[in-house]
Amino acid sequence: MKRKILIYVQHLLGVGHLHRVAAIARALARAEFEVLLVSGGYPDPTLGKLDGIRFAQLPPARAADASFRIILDFAGNRVDDAWWEARRAELYRLFDEFRPAAVITELFPYARRPMRHELLPWLAHVRSAKPRPLVLSSVRDILVDRTKPERDLDVLNWLAANYDGTLIHGDPNFIPFEQTFPLAGRITTPLHYTGYIVEQSELQPTQAGRDEVLVSAGGGAVGMPLFRTAIAARPLSQARDLTWRLLVSRQETAEDVAALRALAPPGVIVDWARADFPSMLRHCRLSISKAGYNTVMETLAARARAVVVPFSGGDETEQALRAELLSQRGAVAALRESDATPAALAQAVDRALVMALPDKPVLDLNGAANTAALLHRLLQ
Repeated sequence: MKRKILIYVQHLLGVGHLHRVAAIARALARAEFEVLLVSGGYPDPTLGKLDGIRFAQLPPARAADASFRIILDFAGNRVDDAWWEARRAELYRLFDEFRPAAVITELFPYARRPMRHELLPWLAHVRSAKPRPLVLSSVRDILVDRTKPERDLDVLNWLAANYDGTLIHGDPNFIPFEQTFPLAGRITTPLHYTGYIVEQSELQPTQAGRDEVLVSAGGGAVGMPLFRTAIAARPLSQARDLTWRLLVSRQETAEDVAALRALAPPGVIVDWARADFPSMLRHCRLSISKAGYNTVMETLAARARAVVVPFSGGDETEQALRAELLSQRGAVAALRESDATPAALAQAVDRALVMALPDKPVLDLNGAANTAALLHRLLQ
């Protein structure tokens, strides 16, 4: 009988968290686990296939803005106690019916603090089950700088009370976890580095994007400044004769998308974000993007030349640090968001077009398969 794994994920702004967890779920399914993926974010049409994986959609939520302080329901209203109660009830039901051998919560308790209202009671329920499942946190390589460091003490307490370990989807030789979580040395449960997560087995074949410049900004509504700058940078760059394709999130407003289409000259395609984006990267001429975890790992796996302009809204620091570290290793050309004028972006494009890429990926990109192998060992 296959061992059962339940994975909880809550994406609030973009969709990177959901896509990363989906890659892990697919690897677990290939490794003969039975997987239930529970998502609390808005449905995402670019997610791709989840063959052989059970999927459960909680009442969807998103953040009002990049501060992540206000949570909105699917209708755009601020969530209330009744909404939290409905989500908790659904989580209890899903767990009791599925009875997994292991439970994984993505990013919590290191982040997603608002979700404590549902997760802490639910985790107490999970740990009271007989037999008690293994409980793990799944976290990316870099956490956002803390504006309230005392909250890290809450993280330590929640880990000690509810978790058996942490899956760190990174590599300590690239960036050790303690660099962005200074209290890592005080965590009393094991930290397991898995390598980096990127989908490499379920790529959709496509001819779209061949020899094009792809401009993307993830799945959130934060891409318009980059798209407008890219349109203005194109005639200033050595890529002026190439087709530039802007891949726009469906979370952008209709008014902004219409204005972008009106601004786009011949040779610039305004397209929606696509599920075949990882395949497009494999034969594009250049990628221009933010520096989110998923996009960067997909770019490295595709061995695409790239300019990254890390998102810096709200309290965001994660992308800037990742971009700096990869730029130091010659893997990407990086440009700070505050410096991203059309002329500066054009210069970065010119640099990236002639970059000599490293002979092999600068990071271990086998994190999904490594996670599956680790789960087999831990459950033994």
